[in-house]
Order: sequence, then structure tokens, then C-alpha cells
Amino acid sequence: MSRNAAEIAAEQLAFWNGPGGQGWLASYGRIERAIAEVGAVALAAAAARPGEQAIDIGCGTGGTTAALAKAVAPDGHVLGVDISQALIDHARAQNVANASFAVGDAAVHPFDGAHHDLVFSRFGVMFFAEPIVAFRNIRRALKSTGRLVLLVWRPAQENPWATVPVRAAQPFLPPQPRPPEDVGQFSFGDRARVEHILAEAGFGVPRFEPVDRPIWMGASVADVLAGAGRFGPLARAFAGAEPAAIEKAKQAIGEAIAAHERADGVHLPGACWLVTARPTAG
Repeated sequence: MSRNAAEIAAEQLAFWNGPGGQGWLASYGRIERAIAEVGAVALAAAAARPGEQAIDIGCGTGGTTAALAKAVAPDGHVLGVDISQALIDHARAQNVANASFAVGDAAVHPFDGAHHDLVFSRFGVMFFAEPIVAFRNIRRALKSTGRLVLLVWRPAQENPWATVPVRAAQPFLPPQPRPPEDVGQFSFGDRARVEHILAEAGFGVPRFEPVDRPIWMGASVADVLAGAGRFGPLARAFAGAEPAAIEKAKQAIGEAIAAHERADGVHLPGACWLVTARPTAG
């Protein structure tokens, strides 16, 4: 691993075992509701069956692991892997039957070789410092007949749920460092890049299915603003801003999302890729 890649991996480890994990737990209910619809599409595509062995990469608090474990019951098993100790602790506390959890980086985790029927991930694979290396390790975990099912975000410009609040708040907040384009929330939005990663890692030609769903942001504009800054880019920006600037930023966000408020909450468009692939022979 190059020095740069090592630094990126260390940053991800520190983030998810610090403010990232804490922020996710603080916003757990909001996040889970926001991605419930797109997550259900991915779980249906995974089509986990009784008796199968599966891995859930970036399992977080274990909600998707539990759904997969129910599907593989009674004789199957799901291993949930995440680099955040706090999130894994929460997942273990759920006492999910037919599942176990491990704190680890899926890029280097010592999975049982050629043992698993399914590797699944809901928004958990976009942060690898060296994605080809990571997916080679994941490929080794799969049986020759196994399958890979990933849900990832398409490019940022196709996801107003993420860009609209940030763009509205930016004029009032301290400048933030630009994250590397090849590591981060939208780093798997480039279809050609994902095809290259998987091909180099030993997978056949992947299938890409667009999944477009409204993303629930909160019960109302006021509710969205109450949760703003707990997790994600705005959390980092708010942490370094004066209270008056934060209030101005929130006011701007409220104005930007007001037109998206409905009786069942505030929804902004979201766009994902559902990526499925199988190992190549040999």
C-alpha cells in the first residue's frame, strides 16, 4: 500500500471510530428511514436464500445483516463487517440470530476463502483507499458460483438530497477541504471506474441498474433543520463555524428545501446504482 493510500485508510479508520460513528449513531433513525426504500431494492436483488453463507460489508449497526440473516435461516450465516467499533458494538447488542459481527477493514479482513455465496453492501464500499486490492480480497471470499450485490450512490450532481443543503449553507460557513474524488460517498458513481475496479479484481462484466427514489430528509423543514449538522459534510462545517453563521446557514437550507415539503415529510431526489457481478472463472 502506498503512503497516500495508507494515509487515506488511517483517516477513514479514525473518522468512523470517532465523529463518523458517533454521528451515525446520533442520526440512526433518520438515516435508516432516509435510505429504507433504496435499501429494500438492494436486499431484494441480493435474494439471499436459506442455507447460504453471506458477508455484509460496511454493515454499520446491523440492520441489513439482520435482514440477510433472516433470509438465510435456519442453517445459513451472515458475517457483518465494519471498521467502526461503536457501530459493531451496537450491532452485536441486537443479538441477531444466524449472524456474527467483526470489526475490520474488508480490504484486508481474513475472510474464509471461497466460502461465501453472497457478498452484499449497502453504501459500504465507496471508501476503500485501494479499491482494486479490496475487491480482490472480497473476490477471494466468494465461491466460484457466488455473487456480489452493491448499492452505491451515483454522482453527486444526481443526488440533490446531498447537494442542495450543502450548497445553500456554504456561503455562511468556513471553507472545507475538498475530499479526494476517488474516495468518498460518490466515488462509485462513475460506471466506467467501477467496471475497471471489478474487472481488475476478478469479476465478470457487472450489471448496473439505476435506482431512483426520493430520499426522506425529515418530518418537516423544521425537523430537517433540527438534525442538520449531526452527520455528514455539514457536521464538519458546523463544527468550525460561529453560532450566528450556523443559524444563517440553517435559514438558507430551510429556504432551499421548502418547496420539497409534503404531508409525509421533506423528500429530495436520490440516485443510486445497483451493481451485481459474479467472479470470473479461475
